[in-house]
Amino acid sequence: MEPLFEIGGASVTVLELVIGLLLLCAGVLLSLLFRRRDTGLHSELMAMRGQQAELQGRLAQLAEEQAQRGDLFQSSLDNRLSDLTDRMGRNLADNSERSAQHLKSLHTRLEVIDRAQRNIEALAGEVSGLQSILSNKQARGAFGEKQMQSLIEQFLPARSYGFQSTLSNGTRVDALIHLPGDHLDVAVDSKFPLEAWQRLMDAEQTGADTTMAVRKFKADCLRHVRDIADKYLLPGETHDVALMFLPSEAIYAELHARYADVIDRSFQSRVMIVSPTTFMATLHTMNAVLKDANMRENVHLILDEVGTLQTDVARLEERVTRMSSQYKTLGKTLDEVEISTGKIGKRSARIESMELGEETADTLPPPAANRLL
Repeated sequence: MEPLFEIGGASVTVLELVIGLLLLCAGVLLSLLFRRRDTGLHSELMAMRGQQAELQGRLAQLAEEQAQRGDLFQSSLDNRLSDLTDRMGRNLADNSERSAQHLKSLHTRLEVIDRAQRNIEALAGEVSGLQSILSNKQARGAFGEKQMQSLIEQFLPARSYGFQSTLSNGTRVDALIHLPGDHLDVAVDSKFPLEAWQRLMDAEQTGADTTMAVRKFKADCLRHVRDIADKYLLPGETHDVALMFLPSEAIYAELHARYADVIDRSFQSRVMIVSPTTFMATLHTMNAVLKDANMRENVHLILDEVGTLQTDVARLEERVTRMSSQYKTLGKTLDEVEISTGKIGKRSARIESMELGEETADTLPPPAANRLL
């Protein structure tokens, strides 16, 4: 192609010019493009920096909130732990106090149980001793006799009874109660046959046949009733009724509940079976009879004392009358003294109210001597 012009000795064709213009336009476009891209990147970078700053602010705020929440959580945890510690301390103190009280109560109960155990052991020893006494015929007789003597000594005066007295037939009675007047003495026996009763109880507890034991018990009771009637019922010397003392309320109740025939035979033999309770009632009645008889014997002394008492009452009445007369005289004298005192007071008042400077001799009351005349 033909050159369009020359620059510095170099020819420039149209194509080259067009290419050059194209390259120039491309460079301008590229420059503009790069400049726009740099502006967008810068704005994006600034936006990213703003977002980063905002994110850092949020992160700082989040960290601060997290720190505050941590402090609050730590404070709440400390408070809860403190409350829990206090509650546990109070609970432990209360539990310790309750445990101490329970231990004290338990110790007291153990002491009570220990005392009860000692009492039970002592009672067991006493029961064992009582059983050994009751197993021995002589000791059992002494036990019943001692109980009978204690009741008699408690309810009757000393002069109205005697122990181990000898009767005219040569037998010795456990107790002899002296009734007043024409009444004869009452004999009391304290030896009840408990061996047969014990055998009967053993047979009932073991489940053995009790027919022979019951028959033996009845026979022993009736034989003892006959012995008392033969030995102690002496006409003209002792009362026509004798007492057989039974030192057991349980056996006495069993006799009346299950062995009425023995009670009937004893009535027929004029031997009264008495327990400690019924014996006390009998002794109380005898004591009333003794008191009534003693009062009848001493009725003349009582009448003498009543006469003396009447004399004293009459003398007292006379003295009271004389004292009353003296009081009346004294009262009359006191009334007269009171009247005189009133008159003196009235005259004193008149003298005080009087104006002596204005009074004349004519207005003054007459002298006492003239008034008396």
